[in-house]
Amino acid sequence: MSLRDRLLASAVAVVWGVNFVVIEWGRGDVPPLLFLTLRFLVVLVPLVAILPRPDLPWRHLLGIGALLSLGQFGFLYLSMAVGLPPGLAALVLQAQVLVTVLGAGLVLRERPGGAQLVGVGLGLAGLVVVGVGRGGDVPLLGLALCLLGAVSWGCGNVLTRWSGAAGGLPLVVWSSLAVPGPLLVLSLLLDGPQGVADGLAAIGWKAIVSTLYTAVLASLVGYGVFSRLLARNPAGRVAPFILLAPPVAMLAAWLSFGDVPTHGEVAGAVLVVAGVFVASTAGAAPAPPVRSPEVRGAPEPSLETR
Repeated sequence: MSLRDRLLASAVAVVWGVNFVVIEWGRGDVPPLLFLTLRFLVVLVPLVAILPRPDLPWRHLLGIGALLSLGQFGFLYLSMAVGLPPGLAALVLQAQVLVTVLGAGLVLRERPGGAQLVGVGLGLAGLVVVGVGRGGDVPLLGLALCLLGAVSWGCGNVLTRWSGAAGGLPLVVWSSLAVPGPLLVLSLLLDGPQGVADGLAAIGWKAIVSTLYTAVLASLVGYGVFSRLLARNPAGRVAPFILLAPPVAMLAAWLSFGDVPTHGEVAGAVLVVAGVFVASTAGAAPAPPVRSPEVRGAPEPSLETR
């Protein structure tokens, strides 16, 4: 992984770390899934009419959107709505790294080297230290929802690389077609028509600023860069960088909400940074870049047989 790609991955982690605080700051009384619907409408309009559709089968394209955007963020927004703090949400969501590395080994045959596994282990240990260092009560429902978001994200990372997607802005925009419709239906079911109407009426300037940040910087720029990094690097090399997001989120929560980090959180953040460094610079034996058989024109086996 080149120095340029490492710097880009680090920048994405900063944008995504701040994103958790921006979501909490801007949502207010808007129902979480409705708020997320607005985010992806901004992602889609008008770019879906301007950018070319990625050269992928529709089921791969929509599958990537369903996992990376609908599943990940749907569960994340719900977890924060039931009380999971933004810093802790950023921490729990990074379980996606383990899912990505294991999935890449099983599906893509990108088997991580020993040193890379040590780096991932250090990073995950750091996340555990940060979680323990927070102390206090944690809503178990919020924790479970956020873990489901992490699984969805990790599976989306693997599918992105397996499909041979070129990454970049077109993939982010076109895959987002899988998001707003299902989210709006779910919001109507969970919040009711009146709840959705009240939520739309509650949109103020904070919600607008938050939506623009999450849509433009976190989704369009962040995921555009991240998907391109996945397209040209082994997934197990790219994913560990996102372990930097929780320390960034906790620092942003400290500056925004006065949520002062504990000594345990600081120690855990140091371990996370060390783990990212080791995992991203260690030698590994990845397989060549994978394109799905359908994209290559060969008969397509199931994912389970790859």
